[in-house]
Amino acid sequence: MEQQADKIKSEENAAPFALADGTTLDDVRETFALLDDWEDRFQYLIDLGRQLPPLPEEAHDEANRVRGCTSKVWLVARRDGSGRIHLLGDSDAHLVKGLVALMLLIFSGRRPEEILAIDARAILAEFGLEQHLSPMRANGLHSMLARIAAIARAAKDES
Repeated sequence: MEQQADKIKSEENAAPFALADGTTLDDVRETFALLDDWEDRFQYLIDLGRQLPPLPEEAHDEANRVRGCTSKVWLVARRDGSGRIHLLGDSDAHLVKGLVALMLLIFSGRRPEEILAIDARAILAEFGLEQHLSPMRANGLHSMLARIAAIARAAKDES
């Protein structure tokens, strides 16, 4: 598990995805470590969701909707000239929007093979999220992970 976290950290240092206020995945790790109470951690996730770049209204459609989430979640992927996948996302639920922000911090700006090599469950275990989310929220999180993996597989197949 630590190897995966170290790998993600070193890749981030090369070109980390950051939220509107400059927050990176390493910043989230540090803040989570400082917060003792899960109510505070959930509020922090909600605050992260507020930093997401806006998803254009026309992207809030069924084609971009993540199935398996109780809340409405949308993910949109774009590839740049270097083959990196850039993700945008949104949700109609504040906490879930924070989870979307966390997914973007983990995956956005990476090449398909990098995305597929990431052990996201190990990263989520590092945060302790699985034990503190409701079963329905956890299912939604796994649906987001599956959707991101499908996007990466499709992009890799196109290469």
